Amino acid sequence: GDDDDGDDKDSEKSEAEAKDDKKVDAKDDKKDEDEPPEPVEIDFDGIADRVEAFPVPVGHYGTIRATAENVFWAVYLDPESDSETQGSPGMLQSFDLDKRKVSTFAREISDFELSTDRKTVAYECADGLRVVSAAGDGPNDDEPETTTRKSGWIDLSRLPVSVEPVAEWRQMLRESWRLMRDQFWSADLCGVDWDSVWDRYSPMVDRVASRSEFSDLVWTMQGELGTSHAYEYGGDYREPPRYAPGLLAADFVWDGEVRAYRIEHIARGLTWEKDQSSPLAAPGVNARVGEHLVAINGRRLTANTSVNESTVLLAGREIEVTLRGLDGETRKHTVKTISSEFGPRYRDWVSVNRTRVHAASSGKLGYVHIPDMSAHGFAEFHRGFLAEQGREGLVVDIRNNGGGHVSQLILEKLARRRIGYDVGRWTKPMPYPEESVPGPIVAVTDENAGSDGDIFSHCFKLMKLGPLVGKRTWGGVVGIWPRHVLVDRSMTTQPEFAFWFEDVGFGVENWGTEPDVDVDLPPGAVARGEDPQLDTAIGIAMEQLKASPPVIPDFANTHAPPKV
Repeated sequence: GDDDDGDDKDSEKSEAEAKDDKKVDAKDDKKDEDEPPEPVEIDFDGIADRVEAFPVPVGHYGTIRATAENVFWAVYLDPESDSETQGSPGMLQSFDLDKRKVSTFAREISDFELSTDRKTVAYECADGLRVVSAAGDGPNDDEPETTTRKSGWIDLSRLPVSVEPVAEWRQMLRESWRLMRDQFWSADLCGVDWDSVWDRYSPMVDRVASRSEFSDLVWTMQGELGTSHAYEYGGDYREPPRYAPGLLAADFVWDGEVRAYRIEHIARGLTWEKDQSSPLAAPGVNARVGEHLVAINGRRLTANTSVNESTVLLAGREIEVTLRGLDGETRKHTVKTISSEFGPRYRDWVSVNRTRVHAASSGKLGYVHIPDMSAHGFAEFHRGFLAEQGREGLVVDIRNNGGGHVSQLILEKLARRRIGYDVGRWTKPMPYPEESVPGPIVAVTDENAGSDGDIFSHCFKLMKLGPLVGKRTWGGVVGIWPRHVLVDRSMTTQPEFAFWFEDVGFGVENWGTEPDVDVDLPPGAVARGEDPQLDTAIGIAMEQLKASPPVIPDFANTHAPPKV
């Protein structure tokens, strides 16, 4: 009995000691928390020589964040990725700082963010929003997509938000006003009393009755500055119903005798590029001008049933077309409609212009159109320029240029002056410098060429690359950097980067640049197949070719003299 009592006392003593130990540990932990961390000293001397690159291939990398153990980043384009990841919206990758190893944390994401304590990561994907631990190898994709703490999926439908539009609009108007005050390129806002503008416009927000009226208010307020690129777009609009027709990129005229639609024109474009050609021009269909479109999906077309009416809600879908050939025989084809005709119509327009230039110059002049000064326009320029620069001269068309930021890169290319050739026995002579035009260059511009299209047109003259033909340009060269989003996800832009030129100072803004040769494009000219602006540019280039023909040696009959 005494032994049992002793054991009980020993047990009670052990429990008491354990509690005391826990108290001591808790005090130590609290002491550790109270103690400030040791300062980290960074040796900045020669730090640039101690940079190491992450062991990753070239790609399109987005957001990058770091924890104490890992560095996370999003990659959206990886030229060396395998077929498993090709075509994915993006991957979330992590780099273990201890193991120096890259691993894929999550796939098919659009964006991600770390929590403030750097312990969890939230990423957005097609399936929704997911929050998981930032430690480890990533979420378990075998977990069912249930909204549990274990799976990490967030059910956003459980987060209703009560919105008072007028209160939002008051805040958004003030935010728009403040952003313009702080970001406008000129600190004095070009002499505009911005405080007075606020006093005049702020009471109007209480009379706004819809989101579109609020947009009007913002646009009008920002318009007091009289400067281009002061936009407001996006926002909390209800999407209207869309009844997009499936388009065929062709012109039709009702033929009462045949009781069908006669094909007047087919925008052929590029058959090998998606949405860049008429479905009727697809291989195997072989539709031709003069043939008739009789029915769509077995439904007979009538004078009161147009082609587009018969393809409502069929954009991007396969349809059956019944064609009547020139021989009177009918045939059926399955074609895939397109949602926009811009691609094939644009290609068709460029092709017509290029053919016009080639024919009028007997093949001596090339033609290239630049639709904008963004990546798309840069690609379009090289698509045409690399094929056309081998001719004696060049017509550069800037009409309807939507602006961008690559004008200086294109101007540098056009400024190359051919001064020689690299001649080999078994290869054709290569111009030096490469991709240079041997003869005159003439540019065509108009009132729809704006922003970087303005800048290109003006600098084309300043650099004396050749005559500028057409009409005075749009006149908006104060650039923007869209990045500030308002509370309802709308965007306002502030003109932040003004352009000054050595001849007119800031004078291109709100005026544009004058062409050397002013030529109108009369109403109806395009419909009649006329283009006096392009014809004038061709005539000027041919006159310059005649007055000063480029030196293009006949290497078949020309030999270098032997060296002594």
